[in-house]
Amino acid sequence: MVVTSDNPRGEDPEAIIAGIEPGVKRHATPYKLITDRREAICLALDMASAGDIVVIAGRGPETRQVFKDFSIPLVDREIMEDWCRMRGRRVL
Repeated sequence: MVVTSDNPRGEDPEAIIAGIEPGVKRHATPYKLITDRREAICLALDMASAGDIVVIAGRGPETRQVFKDFSIPLVDREIMEDWCRMRGRRVL
């Protein structure tokens, strides 16, 4: 499992992730905490084995990640598609 932030807006992304961690720890599932959403998605895809399902949740159709004083273009599906293309994988 990989935990990351969505649109932190005025909140500290690391604090958001730290708030999620206790719920993840309870289940004794191995996990990683990654602040950078793009990096987190790529890591989750790298960790997946044949037959695994990767769920990228939280953003829906949003096209920007919003921080306190700025926003950046970020589309989860495009990150996944780029990852697949770079590795010669089929995009579903």
